[in-house]
Amino acid sequence: MRTLSPCAPRGRASRCAVAEDSQCGERGSELYLGREKKIKMLVLFETAAGYAIFKVLDEQKLQQVDSLWKEFETPEKANKVVKLKHFEKFQDTTEALAAATAMVEGKLGKSLKKVLKKVVAKEAHEQLAITDVKLGGVIKEKLNLSCVHSPAVAELMRGIRNQMEGLITGLPAREISAMSLGLAHSLSRYKLKFSPDKVDTMIVQAISLLDDLDKELNNYIMRCREWYGWHFPELGKIITDNLAYCKSVRKIGDRTNVASMELSDILPEEIEAEVKLAAEISMGTEVSEEDIANIMHLCDQVIEITEYRSQLYDYLKNRMMAIAPNLTVMVGELVGARLISHAGSLLNLAKHPASTVQILGAEKALFRALKTRRDTPKYGLIYHASLVGQTTAKNKGKISRMLAAKSALAIRYDALGEDTNAEMGVENRAKLEARLRYLEEKGIRRISGSGKALARADKYQHKSDVKVYDPSGDSTLPTVSKKRKIEEVEEGEEEEKPVEAKAKKVKREAPTEAETETPKKKKKKEKKKAEEESKPEEEERAISPAEEVRGMTKKKKKEKKRAAEEEPKEEVEEAAVSPAEETTEKKKKKKKKVKEDE
Repeated sequence: MRTLSPCAPRGRASRCAVAEDSQCGERGSELYLGREKKIKMLVLFETAAGYAIFKVLDEQKLQQVDSLWKEFETPEKANKVVKLKHFEKFQDTTEALAAATAMVEGKLGKSLKKVLKKVVAKEAHEQLAITDVKLGGVIKEKLNLSCVHSPAVAELMRGIRNQMEGLITGLPAREISAMSLGLAHSLSRYKLKFSPDKVDTMIVQAISLLDDLDKELNNYIMRCREWYGWHFPELGKIITDNLAYCKSVRKIGDRTNVASMELSDILPEEIEAEVKLAAEISMGTEVSEEDIANIMHLCDQVIEITEYRSQLYDYLKNRMMAIAPNLTVMVGELVGARLISHAGSLLNLAKHPASTVQILGAEKALFRALKTRRDTPKYGLIYHASLVGQTTAKNKGKISRMLAAKSALAIRYDALGEDTNAEMGVENRAKLEARLRYLEEKGIRRISGSGKALARADKYQHKSDVKVYDPSGDSTLPTVSKKRKIEEVEEGEEEEKPVEAKAKKVKREAPTEAETETPKKKKKKEKKKAEEESKPEEEERAISPAEEVRGMTKKKKKEKKRAAEEEPKEEVEEAAVSPAEETTEKKKKKKKKVKEDE
């Protein structure tokens, strides 16, 4: 039993080693290869200044995860647990940004790959403790290094970060903080795909300031012209340019100094001579030196604001070419900047459809048209673009619609695309110009149903009747032939008029005679008709009885027809006779009254 006693603890130790070896991935405890070789553990620690690789001195302390933080309370205690083996410093922030982005995306950067190949030795079977599991998988695939990640490793990393200044020698705290701040800004810009050159807030403020400067300049210049016009009113009519006017006033002062003043650096020779001539015969009033001094101060303000406005315009132009080059090519700097300012930002403008871009800036007119049920506006801010301005009034609506569609594509390309060139804008503008040319030539060139045909482009010639002068009208004595013709025409007209009148009277009298027929005349007519009818009846009686039988049927038919024809005639005659009978009765009554009076 005594011989076995020393073997018992060895067996237990071997069993414990195997158990610990199975749990090495979870606790990060001591690792054994077989029974003799001890595996070393290295720690990869990433900083904003560079990569640091530490060597674990006492691996037994990793077993106690809960009390591990006590070992890193002071730098002295921390140096007993880990020791710096190698530190690879970044040359600049771009290298740090590249390493950080590779680590965020789970890739193995070039700088990290070099460090691991140089420091971590494969022959010693060293194991690498890391914080990112994805990065550990990539390292194992490419470099064939075993990596460890466990709660003990996370606690170890936390302790190293706490005592980083004491563990990493030769790296001051200020440099570490500056590097970390710069890397944080660079990484956030990279994540958001943000560039300081693409700050559209500057455009919004610049275009607003430009509009304000234009208003102030206009007010100042009008005030200056009106103020100095009391002293030298002719100068305002001669010099139309505002800047040249203010410079001239600043240099002249009192108009009596114009004769001895040299204005060739401001005005052309012709205008200079005209100004000198007008100063001699000016009708302006005399002003004091104090008034002239105040006017000069105002001119100085106008000149300074004008110079600053030109600088601001150049700044806005460059900023627009940097942020939205395609939109600038399509509609110009000022119109593009106003569109961005109206939408709030370039990204908000990119969210608008082409129909909204077309009427952006004409919201009041749009809602008024919708309320009154009239035609909606065709254009807003885009009306001031050069392509719309150079078209005829007939094609402005079409061109503004096409320009808005292409501008919407350009805005989205500028806001969301990675390229910063203006090739797409140039191509689309060329297409629009070609379409504009086609629309302008549409009056000459037309497309028929069968094919294309050129319309006739003949010159318009107004056809007017050429009146030849009649020399016969010069004579004041009328010719005989003309007199006879006129007299004959007049006589013919006079003869035709009574004839027509007589014919009308006859026509009018004709129905009266029919109306005034007496009943006696009608009775005579009926007797004559009866006698005429009786004659053929007597002749028919003399015919043979055989023929009588045959003709009976015919007679009956004829009599029926006559009776049918006579019945409506009698009704018509009775209707016509009724007014005539009334007239006869009235006449009889009148005769009786006359006899009684006698």
